[in-house]
Amino acid sequence: MRLTTLLATGLGTAVAAAVGSFASRSALQSWYPKLNKPSYVPPDLAFPIVWTALYADIAVTSAISIDDLSEHDAAEAKKYIAALGTNLALNAGWSWLFFGAHRLGASAITALALTASSADLARRTAKVSPAAGAALAPYPLWCGFATKLSTDVWRLNRAQR
Repeated sequence: MRLTTLLATGLGTAVAAAVGSFASRSALQSWYPKLNKPSYVPPDLAFPIVWTALYADIAVTSAISIDDLSEHDAAEAKKYIAALGTNLALNAGWSWLFFGAHRLGASAITALALTASSADLARRTAKVSPAAGAALAPYPLWCGFATKLSTDVWRLNRAQR
């Protein structure tokens, strides 16, 4: 893995994280605590821990994949980069829809799209490196959980909208 590729994927994930964090900051203090939430919501501290680990995972596994594909199949490398960009845009977009715009239905649908995108990214990664693909497997699993959680928060709060 080349350092320049890791820096690029690291920057991409850091931007997605920062954009999402910016959208979330004030709502986490004021709006989010007032929502009805299902009993299985993890403690607030779990989210930054899990997302930090996942963003690092995405950056490293994507750098491995992009470097390998760039050496063997430039067209597939471009497709991977496009899939990664789409995934990170969906990732940041969810935060804006949920926390920024308070659009619970739209954020649940976006979470579903993010889950599909994350599964596709893990599949693409596994094609290049089975070990990297296995390392990325928690990402679509977490996004699937987030989809369930987003959908249930939407369901529990529809009457308030």
